[in-house]
Amino acid sequence: MTADDSFGRLDDDDYPAYTMGRAAEMLGTTPGFLRALGGARLITPLRSEGGHRRYSRYQLRIAARARELVDHGTSIEAACRIVILEDQLEEAQRLNAEYRRTAESANPTTAA
Repeated sequence: MTADDSFGRLDDDDYPAYTMGRAAEMLGTTPGFLRALGGARLITPLRSEGGHRRYSRYQLRIAARARELVDHGTSIEAACRIVILEDQLEEAQRLNAEYRRTAESANPTTAA
């Protein structure tokens, strides 16, 4: 999965979802950093019934990786691109492993 483009309401599998302040606190950063990640289109906050911005665990994992890169001198925009590419690579590797397992189970080889 790439950057989160979700504008919908929170689903049960998105819980727990953290407020911007709590999410920033958990990351050891400021709400401004989360807003910058949103401006760079890395994460888009989910909305609760009251319209409050919330961040899922997945989004916090992405934001934590971006923060790690920024702390080491990478610009926010570059960090966001890196995180998206890493996430795409991880997904491609997962799909490849799943494909290989399926192919191996469909065509078992016998050792002689």
